[in-house]
Amino acid sequence: MPTDPAAADFASGSLADALSDALSDLIRELGEGARMPPERELAERLGVSRGALRDRLRLLEGFGVLSRRQGSGTYVRRLAPEGLEFALDLALSASHLSIESLHSVRVALERQAAREAARRADPVAIGHVGKALAGMEAAATAEDIDRADFAFHQALLHATGNAALTFFADAMTGVLFRAVRQRRDRLKTHPRDKELSLAAHRPLYEALLAGDEDAAGQASDDHFQVWHDLFTQPEMRRP
Repeated sequence: MPTDPAAADFASGSLADALSDALSDLIRELGEGARMPPERELAERLGVSRGALRDRLRLLEGFGVLSRRQGSGTYVRRLAPEGLEFALDLALSASHLSIESLHSVRVALERQAAREAARRADPVAIGHVGKALAGMEAAATAEDIDRADFAFHQALLHATGNAALTFFADAMTGVLFRAVRQRRDRLKTHPRDKELSLAAHRPLYEALLAGDEDAAGQASDDHFQVWHDLFTQPEMRRP
């Protein structure tokens, strides 16, 4: 009979969650670069079958949290943003969630990023935001605007200097770019596509230059409101 709390959870039927929690705690305790205990020892320690443990270890390896070295063992790795991006894509697909459903998450994330970037006021980082805006202004095609738009938002998130925001920015790369592409598909016939894009982004850049935290947060919200207002116009609605 299992005697430790994790094993009790396993026995009570909540194996997946308890095993995930136990492995998460162990990985946090060991730290990056550490070798995981041998599979047999770990299964006995957690009070689970080696089959159940092996399945979860494979999942963590697929996400990039663990790395198996032939003849050496399994080691803890720093999670790359691509691993979380993969998990996010899977979650969206399995849950039948649309990219639009992430809109409020993105609005909140970028509002906070705008405020932190303005507060930090790193001239080099803000320069990258300005470079993306200049690229948007010089864009000759819709694809050029796409790339500049995407670069603007990535530069904004990185300008915070906040490791967590930067991590999630990188993890949301694929989702963010698909959101930009979806918007682009709806703007193809709009005669002022480039003008609208510049008008939506320039006030945010100017607020960053001014180091005005409140103005930056408001400009970020206003940016999203521009697209919301545009897409709720009858002529822009999907047929």
